[in-house]
Amino acid sequence: MSSYAGKKAVITGGTIGIGLATAKALVDGGGEVLVTGRDEKNLAAAQQELGDNARVVRSDTAVLADIERLGATVEKEFGRIDLLFVNAGFARPGPFGHVTEELFDNTFNVNAKGAFFTAQRLAPLVEDGGSIIFTTSIANDSGNPGMGPYAGSKAAVRAFTKVIAAELLPRDIRVNSISPGFIDTPTGGITGASPEMLAAFEKVGDTITPMRRHGSAEEVARAVLFLAFDATFTTGAELNVDGGLGQRLNRQQ
Repeated sequence: MSSYAGKKAVITGGTIGIGLATAKALVDGGGEVLVTGRDEKNLAAAQQELGDNARVVRSDTAVLADIERLGATVEKEFGRIDLLFVNAGFARPGPFGHVTEELFDNTFNVNAKGAFFTAQRLAPLVEDGGSIIFTTSIANDSGNPGMGPYAGSKAAVRAFTKVIAAELLPRDIRVNSISPGFIDTPTGGITGASPEMLAAFEKVGDTITPMRRHGSAEEVARAVLFLAFDATFTTGAELNVDGGLGQRLNRQQ
């Protein structure tokens, strides 16, 4: 097990899925985490699972006032942090012709606007030599039907990764992103998906992923922590954690 003793991290969207798995790995390795979420049930469950080395905070990444309060809470609880993992996200697929202004705005407010201003508010609290990780997606450039606003918002985050990495070079803060493929999480990466939709989505994922399976949240967490603490000569990069899907690998039968 990796040792994260003395390390402090903030994870947005940290009460389920990839965020929770990353928080758990940090806590199990002796680190301290502050995770955010919106659902009261998930908040309570995350606090119970993570224990005393975790602070669980209700915060909506789409609301700038919540981001400001989060920054104040992090200053009070931790002072400085070693890792900021900007992971909160929103995805609701829909055909191009049926995308509403509300869906478009919700998607960009969480995935792009929220991610940008979370990083802006908390970057001053990251230790020099620390790390910021964003969650992007294989949808960035895959051209999958029905993923317009989501793909666009995550492509924006990929661009933010490069720009912020360049701007934080004087502080030796490394800024990278992870790009998950089909991952086993409670939501399957789709906000408000029905069990039937999740089952269909899982079947599609296992068919088109070259490794013929979903990844686990723990596998993505290991990639996050690699970028955060071990990849000390890497910045501005996007790491695919997708079973080869983003590489267009052809599997021989």
